[in-house]
Amino acid sequence: MTEVTGIPSRKDDHIRINLEHDVQFHGLTTGLEHYRFAHTALPEINLSDVSTQVRLFDKTLHAPILISSMTGGTPRAAEINRHLATAAQAANIAMGLGSMRAAIQHPSTASTFQVRDVAPDILLFANLGAVQFNYGYDAEHCREAIEIAGADALVLHFNAIQEAVQPEGDTNFTGLLKKVEAVCKALERDGIPVIAKEVGWGFSKEDARRLASAGIRAIDVAGAGGTSWSQVEMHRAPTPSHARVAAAFIGWGVTTSESILNVRDAAPGLPVIASGGLRDGLDIAKCIALGATLGGMASPFLKAADKSVEAVVETINELAREIRIVMFGVGAKDIETFKKIPLIKN
Repeated sequence: MTEVTGIPSRKDDHIRINLEHDVQFHGLTTGLEHYRFAHTALPEINLSDVSTQVRLFDKTLHAPILISSMTGGTPRAAEINRHLATAAQAANIAMGLGSMRAAIQHPSTASTFQVRDVAPDILLFANLGAVQFNYGYDAEHCREAIEIAGADALVLHFNAIQEAVQPEGDTNFTGLLKKVEAVCKALERDGIPVIAKEVGWGFSKEDARRLASAGIRAIDVAGAGGTSWSQVEMHRAPTPSHARVAAAFIGWGVTTSESILNVRDAAPGLPVIASGGLRDGLDIAKCIALGATLGGMASPFLKAADKSVEAVVETINELAREIRIVMFGVGAKDIETFKKIPLIKN
């Protein structure tokens, strides 16, 4: 396995750039603005009776909210992860960790991903880059990541464009699907579900179909319209030429709304996690109505976690309240009823 020496500094670069720069998609949106709910003036339910509870991978969550995979590997990242996990435990929602390659290749950073002492009960996802299967990684490395984190499931992230615009990117995606299938089978024997996740460019129908056939148990669409990782890489590019190449991909990808529909149509039996540009509870509610099980956010939680645990808890509570009010506004007392409410497309 090739030694990588720059992971910790790259992680701090990513945190700093996301907090200090505008790295959102320009000219390409999530597509969620094209949908709205039909308001009912007579909901015939009590707001206090509305339940936002959902179940995923045998765990019940208070609300269909995921703190999306973000970071780890540095002292600053460790503090952020602990703020996020403490808040997730208090609110009983799900959380994903950032890519754990740093913990495997630099064991001294493993503690930055370890949050079970402050979040013993949450649905927690470990995370590795799928492309690493072409650079020496296998099921044992996946098990190591899960063990380090004490995670309930493993996220395999797919980030071809990000790797392509990084000067140090790992760009050999040849034959990856067969290796993903082998890992899914190996971890299935351990009772560990594997989730496929993009990082901001979404999935096509064919992507979803092939991943489902390979044994993936859920898909986090992470569609275009939110944070653009090509723009993040633009800000850390070593030369003007590298920066221009990264900047060219600001409008690339499959939007979040399209990605949800793609997965729902191509792999109807798979749970969908919606992420990519979601910014409030109404966005999450629209994604649930389109067929998602959870709605994930990264940027709003990163900004809150940079302040305090309390700021993260407040963000979660606001999102959950907004989702509950949407459900009340269409007369749905629970998520199963809510999923049957049709959206109106503008």
